[in-house]
Amino acid sequence: MHTMSINPDELKQINWFHRIDLGNGIVTPGFDDTPTKLRQIQLPENLMGKTVLDVGAWDGFFSFEAERRGASRVVALDGGVWKVDSIGKAGFEFARKVLGSRVEDVEMEVNDLSVERLGQFDLVLFLGVLYHLPDPVGTFLKVAALAKQDIIIETHVDMIEHKVPTIAFYPFDECANDPTNWCGPNQAAVEGMLRLAGFRKIKASPLTPAPYPVLGRRNHQYGRMVFHASR
Repeated sequence: MHTMSINPDELKQINWFHRIDLGNGIVTPGFDDTPTKLRQIQLPENLMGKTVLDVGAWDGFFSFEAERRGASRVVALDGGVWKVDSIGKAGFEFARKVLGSRVEDVEMEVNDLSVERLGQFDLVLFLGVLYHLPDPVGTFLKVAALAKQDIIIETHVDMIEHKVPTIAFYPFDECANDPTNWCGPNQAAVEGMLRLAGFRKIKASPLTPAPYPVLGRRNHQYGRMVFHASR
């Protein structure tokens, strides 16, 4: 990738989520601590020749990072965020242009994913999306089918003190006052979904406890976790 000149006025007009290094000391002013998240998810350093699908790409930080690490083809996919008037796709398009990136973009809802429409990828990134799914199991199986070999999941988890697969249901805005947060699976539930989807090797890593409230969950442990799985 190569960087091009930046229009500072255009940069400021965008509602950024990710902090993307655009070169020349310029980093997009996103409110997400994306560099820390990158370290936490342990994205492979060498993706040379791999194909990567980034589900829920938003501003595209992880898509561009996969490309930077040598991926031969990267597809950034988003549906919900890119369709929100106050957010949109401007951040992704601006960063792609400035970076001179070849990352492809697909506008599609997660529930509409299929191998027939997209094919399969060596690595699927599913970061910060699982808990936004009203049907976490059914929709996840569609996502998992696109992973030829590996998948990385980063997600909110709830009731992690339970050893049996358990999924907390948030019918309204109980989780962080956000009505798009639908569920909180525990570690056993995510691992169960991965095994159901045919993944054999699974590594789970807990992250810092979530800094947001979950109403009605005072007696349950919640936070965030990262899962690496391979077929």
